[in-house]
Amino acid sequence: MSLFWRIFSLNAAGLVLATGLLLGPVTVSTPVLPHEALILLGGLTALLAGNALVLWFGLAPLHRLGRAMATADLLVPGARPAVAGPAEAAELIATYNTMLDRLRAERAAGAGRALHAQERERHRVAQELHDEVGQTLTAVLLQLKRVADRVPAELRDDVSLAQESTRAGLDEIRRIARRLRPGVLEELGLASALRALAAEFTHHGLTVRHQVPGALPPLTPEAELVLYRVAQEGLTNTARHAAADRADLTLRPLPDRVELLVSDNGTGLGAAPEGAGIRGMRERALLVGAELRLGDGPDGGAGLRLSVPLPAEAGR
Repeated sequence: MSLFWRIFSLNAAGLVLATGLLLGPVTVSTPVLPHEALILLGGLTALLAGNALVLWFGLAPLHRLGRAMATADLLVPGARPAVAGPAEAAELIATYNTMLDRLRAERAAGAGRALHAQERERHRVAQELHDEVGQTLTAVLLQLKRVADRVPAELRDDVSLAQESTRAGLDEIRRIARRLRPGVLEELGLASALRALAAEFTHHGLTVRHQVPGALPPLTPEAELVLYRVAQEGLTNTARHAAADRADLTLRPLPDRVELLVSDNGTGLGAAPEGAGIRGMRERALLVGAELRLGDGPDGGAGLRLSVPLPAEAGR
């Protein structure tokens, strides 16, 4: 029953009852006697209390809807308000849930287009770094080698230092290109790419332990790329901000999904607001319908859990 008919029915019942009593043997004296005033005040109190209860329970779903709207985030999955209450409130809540689903789908589509464009740009930049800058530094390194054989002895140390700096820059360019374009993911698959990623971050006092099985259920290329990029971003945050000396990278297949877990023994998340890196991970998770959760790790530091659903064909 709608809220209008609930309130109307209650007031109509009270007025009909009052009219029936006045047309019957019940009379009101002039001036009003004390017991008659008590009866009138009791009836008025009952009518007001009934109206208050009907409005309280009728508007409660709208209060729940307001709280849900105030805390809604398209990147963070949360419970939807239950479709309940009077007809108007139930219809409004159902419309809000439908709108939220539509906005989430549109956000996922937009994020997908943006991330695909970002990956293409990463591939282009990585290719140019490898082909242009890498080849130029390689040529400089060869020229320095020829110069080192001809310079006087007192200048050879300076030339050797220039050679080492050029070689270090070339290695850094190659490392950046590998991070921009995960060639090992395309060539050897997700398991090998995650193992290589763990080995890459094991340096400067940080040890990354990995548990990645060789046999994984079939995943779409988009899902594999999301798993790799989220693991990469998680380890990057650990290396830069966590002050940790140990991190764990785990990938485990489950009957209906694949879970990625990245944790460390550092300082944890604390009350710091989410930065661009975490928002980027949430957008990637939204792209493949995955669920990303952040919290405390088993060793007291930060931990993230990414649950990627399997394709319909693989889940059967």
